[in-house]
Amino acid sequence: MADNEQSPLLTGNGNGHGQPTYSDRRLSKLVQQDEEASSIVKSHVTVEEQKMAESSVGERLAYNDYTTIDWLHDLVKDSYRLRFIHNRKGLRYKIISLCDEASGWIAAALIGTLTACVAFLVDIAEATVSDWKLGYCSRNPLLNREACCRDKTPLFGATSEIGTDCKAFKEWSNTYAPRFAIYVAFALAFGIISSSATMLTKRSLPAASPGTGDKNQYHGPPEPVVSGKTMYMAAGSGIPEIKTILSGFVIPDFLTFKVLFVKGFGAVFAVATGMCLGKEGPFVHISTCVGYLVAKHFPKYRDNGRKMREMLSAACAAGLSVAFGAPIGGVLFSYEEISTYFPRKVLWRAFLCSLCAAMVLKALNPTGTGKLVLFETHYGTSYNPVHYLAFVFLGIAGGIFGGLFCRLNFIWSKWFRSFSFIKNYPVFEVFLVVAATALLQYPNPLTREPGDMIIKNLLVDCRDDATKKSWVCQNEARTDGRWDYVGFLVYGTLTKLVLTIITFGIKVPSGVIIPALDAGALFGRLVGQWIGTISPGIFAMVGAAAFLAGVSRMTISLCVIMFELTGELEYILPHMIAILVAKWVADALGKESVYDLAQTVLGHPFLDADHTLHVVQRQNALAEELIPPKQTMDEITVDIPSSNKVPRRLLEEKLDLLHARGLMDAGLVLIQNGGMLQGYIAEGELEFGLSELGQIYAPDVEVRLLGDAEEGDFDLSHFVDRTPLSICEKSPLEYVVEMFGKLGLRHLMVTEEGTNKLVGVIIKKRLVAYLDNLKHE
Repeated sequence: MADNEQSPLLTGNGNGHGQPTYSDRRLSKLVQQDEEASSIVKSHVTVEEQKMAESSVGERLAYNDYTTIDWLHDLVKDSYRLRFIHNRKGLRYKIISLCDEASGWIAAALIGTLTACVAFLVDIAEATVSDWKLGYCSRNPLLNREACCRDKTPLFGATSEIGTDCKAFKEWSNTYAPRFAIYVAFALAFGIISSSATMLTKRSLPAASPGTGDKNQYHGPPEPVVSGKTMYMAAGSGIPEIKTILSGFVIPDFLTFKVLFVKGFGAVFAVATGMCLGKEGPFVHISTCVGYLVAKHFPKYRDNGRKMREMLSAACAAGLSVAFGAPIGGVLFSYEEISTYFPRKVLWRAFLCSLCAAMVLKALNPTGTGKLVLFETHYGTSYNPVHYLAFVFLGIAGGIFGGLFCRLNFIWSKWFRSFSFIKNYPVFEVFLVVAATALLQYPNPLTREPGDMIIKNLLVDCRDDATKKSWVCQNEARTDGRWDYVGFLVYGTLTKLVLTIITFGIKVPSGVIIPALDAGALFGRLVGQWIGTISPGIFAMVGAAAFLAGVSRMTISLCVIMFELTGELEYILPHMIAILVAKWVADALGKESVYDLAQTVLGHPFLDADHTLHVVQRQNALAEELIPPKQTMDEITVDIPSSNKVPRRLLEEKLDLLHARGLMDAGLVLIQNGGMLQGYIAEGELEFGLSELGQIYAPDVEVRLLGDAEEGDFDLSHFVDRTPLSICEKSPLEYVVEMFGKLGLRHLMVTEEGTNKLVGVIIKKRLVAYLDNLKHE
């Protein structure tokens, strides 16, 4: 009945008797197919993408899991959006335009504010739970020891100073053995809770490198198809994964609310165990989760991978801002260590995001001091030029520590975690590490406390009346040689190195920043015992910066973080000397920082353009090195006849071959007229077209991939990128690295010299796999 009603309107009066002819009914069916196909596309493709259907770059679906985003495509898409909003006249569109311009600032402020609220909850919970290993507050079991003894409570600050003789905080026992046993028991329980929570974020991911015949085409026979891998989203610091995301890859479910909650909850109990880890790295992950959850409510960020990464870069700054009370250092950390793409507008929004985070955290006052500075010091003495030698020595020691740590942690992770029992039962590894940590650290009074308290105790100036009664100052005031105290400093430095090596990488939320600062402060305080002209706390402060520089290879951001962390602006020069020397020494031992090596262990397809370019410059290689084998090229190439249509069965076979490679972001390259490049269609769009749109077309229909669609065509041409970038096969490999790194390409076509015919296609994962092989040769 519907056909009878529509036909006269569409095709005229039929056969003159009110009945539609065969051609009328066929045309009506074709129109209905076209309308249904259009409806399916619109339900899966964003409004901004639909505007690009007629353009040469084509429209795209949302990015698949663990695939590369197309930075150039998203740039063009944002240009379409901007023109649509800003080129229209009238008051309404003027208001919309102003709201669009302000949305980035609003999102940045919200992200900073919410990050500070989450950090406040994690901070006060961790401080209380951590002290439960030692005892409890008789006035209120939910107060930590400092809040209980000194009335330094969140929101209100310090209302009194009770001093070191605190009767309100009750230890579990008055004798050593029961206290030790209870300490170990609590630590093991906290470790199991944290690791068990982390197990809830387990996720399987697709392959990160090329499959059959690809990865080892230059080093032996082809390997079988690369399988996927398992990942615990809330484990570790999250910084290597965030660097991967910001470089242009999609890691599914890594920034969800579930991961945010587990990360915060797990970090509380992981840090409370006393293991050599900190919550500062997880705070960067938490702030990025907050950034994603806020930004996805703004359409221009939700529907554009490039714009979303701009906001995530700003969010990273808030994470370190609340971790250390260092708003400027947080911005520089995001720029220096985390982000791949950091234009000036991202810098400004990161500045606002970090500012809002610091303001709200100061108002919430989790430490009870009313200040952002965590380890405020007032040494009151300056240094002399002769002390530069000591600062250089600390830098050398920090570089050696960082180089050894990075290399030994990499070896340990590859070896110990290769055992099937450890791989299959990661909670058991956490149990072993917690037990080893408690047994080795508790006997040493310097390392018995949580990591941030260790630093605070080691930075004290014993000439200050408020700190003279501390354990450190009482020992340094002794005149009997105090060799047992020196032994504790040496023992603490060595145990921090060993325990941090075996701890970093276990399946709990954890960071490496605080343990590195702890080890440096212990060693610096040790050096200060033999230099009596200025406070040993100065050397502890500079040593902490040097050791962290050796581990992370941070420079400018670390220097700023250290003076924001301590409030000691006068000691910028010692910090600069020690940090730079530590970086030089660590780089001499190995170019990769702890986060770079973690990328290698985790296997994420991260392209560090600067570092890899240094590797490529020594190879004298050409782009043809990356051309896939002939079998692979035959599988992913479609020779299109003059009709611009190919059989559906052919595309389905090609799609099955793409699935077999397991990469998710591969695709088919389209050629015509004897090998001339015509376009590229990605695997995701091809699968959508054949499975979703294909439901309304016959199995034996031909599919249009090029040219203008006619009525009733099974048309996928609007998904084809008809302007893919290409490069000559004889071009230097440096060109390829720069194009992928600076332009953010998803794929690059390789053409034959002289004829310009297609000979290969390079996807980003292929390039990353090839460069990984070069690094480890």
